[in-house]
Amino acid sequence: MYFVYLKKKGGLCGVAPEQEDNTMKITYRPKGVCSRLMEIEVEDDRIVSVEVTGGCDGNLKGIASLLRGMPVDEAIRRMEGIRCGFKATSCPDQLSKALRGWREANA
Repeated sequence: MYFVYLKKKGGLCGVAPEQEDNTMKITYRPKGVCSRLMEIEVEDDRIVSVEVTGGCDGNLKGIASLLRGMPVDEAIRRMEGIRCGFKATSCPDQLSKALRGWREANA
Protein backbone atom coordinates (compact mmCIF):
# COMPACT_ATOMS: atom_id res chain seq x y z
CA MET A 1 0.00 0.00 0.00
CA TYR A 2 1.17 3.53 -0.65
CA PHE A 3 0.02 7.01 0.25
CA VAL A 4 -0.30 10.02 -1.97
CA TYR A 5 -0.51 13.36 -0.22
CA LEU A 6 -2.04 16.08 -2.34
CA LYS A 7 -0.97 19.59 -1.52
CA LYS A 8 -1.95 22.81 -3.14
CA LYS A 9 0.62 25.58 -3.08
CA GLY A 10 0.28 27.12 0.35
CA GLY A 11 -1.48 24.27 2.17
CA LEU A 12 -2.86 20.77 2.38
CA CYS A 13 -5.86 19.88 0.22
CA GLY A 14 -8.41 17.13 0.41
CA VAL A 15 -8.75 14.23 -2.00
CA ALA A 16 -10.61 16.29 -4.61
CA PRO A 17 -9.30 19.81 -3.97
CA GLU A 18 -10.59 22.84 -5.76
CA GLN A 19 -7.75 24.27 -7.76
CA GLU A 20 -7.53 27.95 -8.55
CA ASP A 21 -4.37 27.68 -10.62
CA ASN A 22 -4.60 23.97 -11.67
CA THR A 23 -1.27 23.27 -9.95
CA MET A 24 -0.94 20.30 -7.59
CA LYS A 25 2.03 19.03 -5.63
CA ILE A 26 2.17 15.28 -5.02
CA THR A 27 4.36 14.09 -2.14
CA TYR A 28 5.00 10.36 -2.21
CA ARG A 29 7.02 7.98 -0.01
CA PRO A 30 8.19 5.16 -2.29
CA LYS A 31 8.43 1.52 -1.19
CA GLY A 32 11.08 -1.04 -2.12
CA VAL A 33 13.60 1.40 -3.65
CA CYS A 34 16.54 3.51 -2.48
CA SER A 35 14.65 6.80 -2.88
CA ARG A 36 13.02 8.12 0.28
CA LEU A 37 10.74 10.87 -0.99
CA MET A 38 9.30 11.97 -4.35
CA GLU A 39 7.71 15.35 -5.00
CA ILE A 40 5.91 15.86 -8.28
CA GLU A 41 4.29 19.09 -9.41
CA VAL A 42 1.46 18.76 -11.94
CA GLU A 43 -0.28 21.59 -13.77
CA ASP A 44 -3.08 21.18 -16.31
CA ASP A 45 -2.43 17.41 -16.42
CA ARG A 46 1.27 17.86 -17.33
CA ILE A 47 4.30 17.27 -15.15
CA VAL A 48 5.97 20.55 -14.23
CA SER A 49 8.74 19.21 -12.00
CA VAL A 50 9.99 16.09 -10.21
CA GLU A 51 12.30 16.09 -7.19
CA VAL A 52 13.53 12.87 -5.60
CA THR A 53 15.37 12.53 -2.28
CA GLY A 54 17.74 9.57 -2.16
CA GLY A 55 18.37 7.07 -4.92
CA CYS A 56 20.68 7.35 -7.93
CA ASP A 57 21.12 11.10 -8.19
CA GLY A 58 22.18 11.39 -11.84
CA ASN A 59 19.65 8.91 -13.16
CA LEU A 60 16.79 10.51 -11.25
CA LYS A 61 17.77 14.00 -12.42
CA GLY A 62 17.70 12.65 -15.98
CA ILE A 63 14.28 11.08 -15.47
CA ALA A 64 12.99 14.33 -13.94
CA SER A 65 14.26 16.28 -16.95
CA LEU A 66 12.64 13.86 -19.41
CA LEU A 67 9.30 13.98 -17.56
CA ARG A 68 9.11 17.79 -17.56
CA GLY A 69 6.18 18.82 -19.78
CA MET A 70 4.96 15.24 -20.32
CA PRO A 71 1.26 14.42 -19.91
CA VAL A 72 0.59 12.44 -16.72
CA ASP A 73 -0.97 9.45 -18.52
CA GLU A 74 1.98 9.20 -20.91
CA ALA A 75 4.45 9.23 -17.98
CA ILE A 76 2.48 6.47 -16.22
CA ARG A 77 2.41 4.37 -19.40
CA ARG A 78 6.15 4.72 -19.98
CA MET A 79 7.33 4.05 -16.41
CA GLU A 80 4.85 1.51 -15.06
CA GLY A 81 6.33 -1.93 -14.45
CA ILE A 82 10.02 -1.00 -14.83
CA ARG A 83 12.20 -3.02 -12.46
CA CYS A 84 15.56 -2.20 -10.89
CA GLY A 85 17.83 -5.24 -10.94
CA PHE A 86 16.20 -8.04 -8.98
CA LYS A 87 13.77 -5.73 -7.19
CA ALA A 88 10.06 -6.00 -7.99
CA THR A 89 9.92 -2.23 -8.57
CA SER A 90 12.09 0.78 -9.41
CA CYS A 91 12.11 4.55 -8.92
CA PRO A 92 10.34 5.10 -12.27
CA ASP A 93 7.74 2.46 -11.34
CA GLN A 94 7.23 4.19 -7.98
CA LEU A 95 6.81 7.54 -9.76
CA SER A 96 4.11 5.92 -11.92
CA LYS A 97 2.37 4.65 -8.76
CA ALA A 98 2.39 8.16 -7.28
CA LEU A 99 0.94 9.61 -10.49
CA ARG A 100 -1.66 6.83 -10.79
CA GLY A 101 -2.72 7.40 -7.17
CA TRP A 102 -3.08 11.12 -7.90
CA ARG A 103 -5.03 10.37 -11.09
CA GLU A 104 -7.43 8.01 -9.29
CA ALA A 105 -7.93 10.48 -6.42
CA ASN A 106 -8.85 13.19 -8.93
CA ALA A 107 -11.02 11.07 -11.26
